[in-house]
Order: sequence, then structure tokens, then C-alpha cells
Amino acid sequence: MDVDVYTYLKKEEIKDLLKKNNWRAAWEVFDTWFWIAFAFAIAGFYPSVFTIVPALFILGGKQLACAIIMHDASHHALFETRKQNEFFGSWFGAYPIFHDLIRYRPYHLKHHVTTGTDVDPDLPLTKGYPTNKAGLTRKFSRDLTGLTGVKANVGLTAMHLGFLQYHLGGMIIKVDQRGRKVANIFSTGFKNMWGAATVNLIMLGILWLCGAPWLYLLWVGAYFTTYNFCLRVRSIAEHSVVANSKDNHANSRTTYANFLERMLFAPHYVNYHAEHHLLMTVPPYNLPRMHSMIKERGFFEKGLLEPNYIRIVKLAASGRKKNK
Repeated sequence: MDVDVYTYLKKEEIKDLLKKNNWRAAWEVFDTWFWIAFAFAIAGFYPSVFTIVPALFILGGKQLACAIIMHDASHHALFETRKQNEFFGSWFGAYPIFHDLIRYRPYHLKHHVTTGTDVDPDLPLTKGYPTNKAGLTRKFSRDLTGLTGVKANVGLTAMHLGFLQYHLGGMIIKVDQRGRKVANIFSTGFKNMWGAATVNLIMLGILWLCGAPWLYLLWVGAYFTTYNFCLRVRSIAEHSVVANSKDNHANSRTTYANFLERMLFAPHYVNYHAEHHLLMTVPPYNLPRMHSMIKERGFFEKGLLEPNYIRIVKLAASGRKKNK
């Protein structure tokens, strides 16, 4: 069931909401990278379990923020021009977390067209909930111990090398290798990974010049652990545990977030997800204003709105234990 955006917004209001602002976009990018630098600094100047553990969670949350920069830029919804979106979305969003904005865009747009249906490419990220408390604890444990990260990055590497189709939902789609030469594997890998390798080598070089190259291990460690934890909670909040996944009024959820929740699960206003699906090219910094407008006009009488991410975790763990 589709939702007519004009039920809640006038044409002039939509035009105003779609306006992009390079200064606000630059601030979003700066904010993410400020916290990344802060996490490295507290662990580097005062190395102990009391700084390294928080740094890992900050970095995991900000790696998710890089993913959201890539996401927003893929919609051309962050900066004013296409080139600006692709430059910042790649070099400050996709490449630091070993992704590719150009290949991500068609994959993600298919999610918007098919949200909640059996062919939604993100369906594997959101199905399986609610589970019971033990089941959710196991999932979080796999995230925080790196098991999810190892599995995800084996698949991602296979995608970059051309063995699998680019698919971030966890679905394995093999590419026919008949007649393929070894040279093509290397050339495909270079084409898909040179940007990510460059950015990560620059990060390592900066940390080396600061006298603490070991801090790069925190980036890798967070990428395999806390990033996947943050990504899971964010994915659950957006599209899991919904009454009717086919109803576009009620298959995408907005969740209010406090400072800590924004740091971990809701960077760049991604928590206003119902609004994003209603009008996907609205810049992220305009989503709070859009939220106020459609809420006042009754959107959330049918739409999904939760007060915090604790409520999301409770919803995800609200299933009953299955009988063996």
C-alpha cells in the first residue's frame, strides 16, 4: 500500500525541504570525522581499558556514520551537486569502510522500490525478529566478538573480487566464473578496492606520523565488532517487527534518539527513517523539520514511531522461545 506524500505536505513545502545546503552537509561530514579523531586521541594519549573500550564503540558508531554519509550521498541528498555528493560520499563515507558508493546506489534504490516485499534486497537484515532474549543475546555476542564481521567481510571481499554480486543484505549470489582469467580477478579487485585501500593507508600514515600507528588496529577492531552491533540495532529499528511489511505507511519506523543513541545507532538523522522513505531525497539535516510537519498532520496515527532505542531492543527480543 503506497503513501501519497501530498496527503501530508504541500508542493511548496516539499520544494523547501528538498533544498540542500553545502555548509550543513560539510558539518555532518566534519562531525563524524571529529569523533573518529577524538576516539583515536583518547586511546592514544591515555591508553587503558577505560579509554580503548569506549573508543571502539565510538569508532563503530562513526563507521556506521560513514555508511550513512555514503547512503545520503547515493541519493544525491547531502551536498548541492552530484560531483560533491560522489566525492564526499566516497572518500569520507564509502571508502573508509571498504565500500563503493557507485555500486551501492542501484542496490539501495531497489530497497526503496521494493521495501518490505519478498524481493527487498535488505530483507535478510530485518527478518527473524522478534526473537527471544537468548536469541538476540546470541546475535549481539556474534557481533561483538567479531564472528559477524568475519563472515560479512569474507563475503564483501568476494564481491570486490567479482566472485559474488554486490549485495549487502547477506544474500549470496554467485557470479559465473567460466572462462574468467586470473588477471581479471586482480584487475577487478584493484578497480573495486583501490579507493578503500588508499583511504585506509592515509589513515594509517597519519597515525604513524602522530607516533601511534597501533591505533589503526582500533579502526579494524571496531570494523569487525562494534560496527556490526551498531548496524544491527539500526537495521532492526528501521524495518523489523512491523505489523504489515507491505504497507508503506507502517513498514518503516522513526525512532527518537538521545545523544548516546545518536552516537551509536542514529548518526546524521537516520533515525527519521519513515520520513526518508516518504521522500527519499530530502537532505538528512531537513528530516527533523519534516518529521514535525507530518506528525502534526497525522502521519503517525498509522505510521511507526518509538521513543528510544531501548524500546527497539525490547521489541526485537519480545518473541517467545521456540519449542524444540
